Amino acid sequence: MARAADALEHTDRLRVLPREIRHPPRSFAEQVFNIQRWTEMPRGGHFAALEAPDLLAADVTTFFRALRRR
Repeated sequence: MARAADALEHTDRLRVLPREIRHPPRSFAEQVFNIQRWTEMPRGGHFAALEAPDLLAADVTTFFRALRRR
C-alpha cells in the first residue's frame, strides 16, 4: 500500500469545480499526487462536460499542450 508521502509516478491535473460536493485540499493533493496543473473553475460541478463544456475543453487542451512540449 502506498504511503501518502510517496508521490505517484504519473502526471496529474486537478480541476476544482465550485459546485462539486467534495475535493481534496491542495496541500494534501500535492503531497500524494504529481500535480502539474491545478485549476479552480469559475463555474460547473460534477457534470462539468455538460455544465461548462467550453471551460472543460480549454482546460484539458491547455494541460495536454503543456505535456506535449516536454
